[in-house]
Amino acid sequence: MNRRILAILLAMALVFCAFSFTACNQNNDGENEGEDKIKIGVISVGDENEGYTYAHMDGIRKAAEKLGIDEATQIIWKNNIPESELCKDAALDLADADCDLVISNSYGHQDFMQEAATECPDVQFVSMTGDKAANSGLDNLANAFTSVYQSRYVSGVVAGMKLAELVKDGKLTDANYDADGNILLGYVGAYPYAEVVSGYTAYYLGVKSVVENVSMLVQYTQSWFDIAAEGEAANALLAKGCVIICQHADSTGAPAAVEASLKAGNVCYSVGYNVDMLSVAPNAALTSATNNWAVYYEYLFNAVMKGEEVKTNWSEGYATDAVAITALGASCAEGTQEKVESVVKALKDGTLNVFDTDSFTVNGEHLESYKVDLTGDFDTDDEGDKEAIWDGYFHESEHRSAPSFDIRIDGITELSDEQ
Repeated sequence: MNRRILAILLAMALVFCAFSFTACNQNNDGENEGEDKIKIGVISVGDENEGYTYAHMDGIRKAAEKLGIDEATQIIWKNNIPESELCKDAALDLADADCDLVISNSYGHQDFMQEAATECPDVQFVSMTGDKAANSGLDNLANAFTSVYQSRYVSGVVAGMKLAELVKDGKLTDANYDADGNILLGYVGAYPYAEVVSGYTAYYLGVKSVVENVSMLVQYTQSWFDIAAEGEAANALLAKGCVIICQHADSTGAPAAVEASLKAGNVCYSVGYNVDMLSVAPNAALTSATNNWAVYYEYLFNAVMKGEEVKTNWSEGYATDAVAITALGASCAEGTQEKVESVVKALKDGTLNVFDTDSFTVNGEHLESYKVDLTGDFDTDDEGDKEAIWDGYFHESEHRSAPSFDIRIDGITELSDEQ
């Protein structure tokens, strides 16, 4: 080759390399800084039609928008992934697609996420609502959940205000009371897990803080999302005389059933979960307990983008606005908004603790001690058991992010399939 031509080609190559180096190291004074720094994979047990997954997707999108992360090029969605080996397959696919961060949103995903994290040590994995990360021995596996029990409590206060109004106005009948003179509440739960028990207990205590004489029946569906089963469970509870039906299940089945019953002339109202239920129950829905997942995802994305350590267990509540209730329905009692604001303020400043041991009994006795099984999370004495009660209340989500309150308190009855 002619030396002159060779010299020209070398010079052009040097200019190109210099330009490329400069371009790759520019950050436009911080603008769009995250675009070259993170690629996110999301594994969801449902999709946008299921309230729980929708809430996660909404939080991810809000956090991404705030941080300048482009959804089209930097987020890969894998929806409707069951709690099976398919989760591991999805996680490994995302790692192969050069994701820096892989998230799953269901408790049953965590074992498969742990397996994927073991195989892909350079990828950060987060198993939402899980409880095994701390003892996994993996630096790249984390768990996270909100302190949603706090918003459950507040939604119970909303229900309690409505219940007090119904009593005052003489709207209840003998069918709405149990044999001991307690007003009947109903709760549609997915599974008898600590997460559900913690939630329904917090809700019940919220109601009880306004109306003392209440009891609650819990009907399980054995599914996180089953519109028909949740509707049937709500109707069964209404048939037993329950006045307000709350839920820890992810569809609109229960609120829709309550709305239909209300329209038929019965006195009944609904408290939902995750999303506003006013579209399906405009007259029956009072509010829903919800999570503001954007708070966690903003923290998580920032940490990964900056190369910072991700907390093994993360859980935040009203103090950081990570939980909330949705808009109050038109059927809410007068003064509910003011009451809610007062309760939220007390939760934020620590003067109110949801699981204050003076507020409930077990077999007629107040608890002074309760050890929770954290095997798989912490190397502790007594085979993993750790004290959860001190300073007069149960410290939920402080030893780990996942709920651990699994105490069956007086006043709440879990129904069997035959009942």
